[in-house]
Amino acid sequence: MLEISNLVCRYGKVEAIKGISLSIKKGQLVALIGANGAGKSTTLRSISGVLSPTSGRIMFEGQDIARCSAREILMRGIAHCPEGRRIFPDMTVEENLDMGAYLRSDIEGMNADKDRIFTQFPRLAERRRQVAGTMSGGEQQMLAIGRAIMSRPKLVMFDEPSLGLAPNIVEQVFEIIDGIRQAGTTVLMVEQNAYSALDLCDHAYLMEAGSIVLSGKGSELIDNDHIRQAYLGG
Repeated sequence: MLEISNLVCRYGKVEAIKGISLSIKKGQLVALIGANGAGKSTTLRSISGVLSPTSGRIMFEGQDIARCSAREILMRGIAHCPEGRRIFPDMTVEENLDMGAYLRSDIEGMNADKDRIFTQFPRLAERRRQVAGTMSGGEQQMLAIGRAIMSRPKLVMFDEPSLGLAPNIVEQVFEIIDGIRQAGTTVLMVEQNAYSALDLCDHAYLMEAGSIVLSGKGSELIDNDHIRQAYLGG
């Protein structure tokens, strides 16, 4: 579904991504792990069109999207749930969900999807008219996930979905993401909680200093000595 080849991204003169290549098959949950500053979030931004790559190819369903706008990439079926949630704090929960579907015109389908989200996230249903900025971090993360899937994406990308959340909420968020994959949506997830990411994913890539240094099945990488020492606490 997604094939990245020799991707290079720069911020000014700083090369944040140094010619990486990776691939994601339809229906997979793929994790991108590594320390802060490794280039993980930059990779997602380049895929979603927020950042224009310096060079390289990003092939989605056989088409190169490396020079497409963020709007066009969303229309093609890629949704991005960014780090820090980035909900619209002055809008209600329901208005935030509506914003996730702003490129859609099928009102009945949008309402049906919203009802499904409210069923999946009862807390959001209870707070549908509440201003989103007044909710807890866990509730805002659930809203950010709901907003992302309101576009009916083929591929949804999550950037640090567990960041700053209580352990019980983290577990719930990962269950939700696994449910999205099981429902047929392909998932690319950036996550610092390496153990949980590797336990959940089909395939994983380890990024260090802008390069991919290791890849394999999540179950295999859990037992890798380098990953255990550097990211899993030995």
